[in-house]
Formats: sequence, structure tokens, C-alpha cells
Amino acid sequence: MNNHAVIHPGIKLRHIRAFLAIAAEGGLSPVARAQGISQPALSRTLAELETLLGQPMFLRQGRRLLLTEAGALFRRHASAALQSLEAGAAALRPGSGGALRVGVLPTVATRFLPQVVLRFHALRPEILLAAETGPHFHLMRLLREGAVDLVVGRLPGAAEMAGLSFDHLYEDEITLVARADHPARALPAPEALAASPVILPPTTALIRPQVDDYLAANGLSGLRPLIETVSLALGRGICLGSEALWFISRGVVVHEIAQGELVELPTGAGFLSGAVGITQRQETVAPGLADFARIARDIARERG
Repeated sequence: MNNHAVIHPGIKLRHIRAFLAIAAEGGLSPVARAQGISQPALSRTLAELETLLGQPMFLRQGRRLLLTEAGALFRRHASAALQSLEAGAAALRPGSGGALRVGVLPTVATRFLPQVVLRFHALRPEILLAAETGPHFHLMRLLREGAVDLVVGRLPGAAEMAGLSFDHLYEDEITLVARADHPARALPAPEALAASPVILPPTTALIRPQVDDYLAANGLSGLRPLIETVSLALGRGICLGSEALWFISRGVVVHEIAQGELVELPTGAGFLSGAVGITQRQETVAPGLADFARIARDIARERG
């Protein structure tokens, strides 16, 4: 036994996996159900880890488990360590270059990221790109627990950036779109909005506060949306089949605009834009990550 080892030899991989899963879910019950074990057994595993580490990892608040300061620190390093172990195991498989797990937000999914993926595959065909889509809060949770290596999309809020880094790629506008023959397409945007059904981003979407600010500035803060979504399939379908107007990141509908299916109604609001880039944990080590980021920066520059 190495008397100078910091980590207790009794800590096993099962302790680390259980801890990270509990931290992600904020409770024992959903983790126990997902892993097919009893809650008391999972609780014992957590108690063993806390004993071996010498301090509590969570604060108990009813059924919720909140990370202590020590727990948050340990989670950051444990997630990185587990990721490195998995990457090392993948590298030992013949013919495998491992996997790079990418969280994809809607604003980059239509045109930008497909270009990155195709160029990355041409350069590093041995690495599997695994894409996870979903809303911002979901992908950020996956990023913090180590289930994805990076997230490509809009800049997270300042309160979310602890322990993370952001690599700026380009600016993306929030646009107001409608079907090409919309009867109000020639009206000023505020008048068209007052006279038409409206699709808004969900309240959890990063672009929603800017949209709300625009509506408030134009006396439309009480506007009730037809639906809230950033889904291209759903938003496009509703716009083409109705007189709805849709606030959405331009990157989501860039193809539909280019094809003439949807038209933009000028808002005249310069603040309806935001940074798009790569968000990752500061200590992330993953196969092909540096090449992926370089290709993304190259394509962003080519966009002008």
C-alpha cells in the first residue's frame, strides 16, 4: 500500500458512479430505479463514500440531496476522472478511437454543426461523434455530470459558468419569421405581432429573456403565445399552416429562409442577438476535442 496515496483504497468505481448519478438527479429514488437496485442499498453506497472521504457530500433537504461545497468540488474532479478512464478503456479497443459526446442546441443543428461533423469525420474517422439534443437546461446538466464532453450553442448565463469555459464562434440573431404569404408581412413587427398568433421560445430557452424585453419595449408584454417551442419541425409546421409569427434563433430556420418558405419580419432591435460557441468543463479531456473545436472555429470564420 502506498502510504502517500491521497485517495482511500476502499473507494471503488461503483462509489464514484453512484455519487455522480445522485448529484445529477438530486435524490436517491430516481437513481435507484434507473439502476434497478433498492434505495437502502444505494444509500449505503453513498454513506460508504462519505465515510471514506471523511466528510458529507450532500445536504439533506427533505427528499432532495444538495451538494455541499466539498461535494461540488469532488464532483468536478470525479467526473473528469471517470471520463478519462472511459476514454482510456475505449482507446484499448482495436480499431476504436473512442467517442466524443456533443450536446447540440437547436441554433446550430440545422446548418453549422452538420458542416463541422462532416469535416471532423473526414479528418478523424476513427472517432465516433455521439450527439445529444435537447433544451439548454438538459444539456447543461449532462455537461456537468460528464455525460457529454461539450455543448455547442448559445452562451450560457453568467450564473451557470462556474467551472466551465466558453469558446466564442459567431453571433446569431433572434429573428421573427412567418410563412412567405403571411398577410401581415409588410406591417411593422409590433403591429404584426399584435394582430397574429405568436410562437415564443420556452421560458427555459436562453433567447427568451431577450424576446420578452423586445415585447415589453413594444407594449406587448401581456401577449399570450399560441405555443412555446424552439423545435424546427413543430414551429415550421405551425407557421406554414397558419398565420403564426415565430421568434426563433436564425440558425434554426436559415434553410427555410433561404428556400423562401419563411420570411423575416424586421424587428429593428439590435439587441436580439447573442454569442454562439462551445461550452465545456475546464478540465475536459476527450478524444478529438481539440480538432473538433479547431474545425468549428474555422467554419465560423468562413461564415464571415
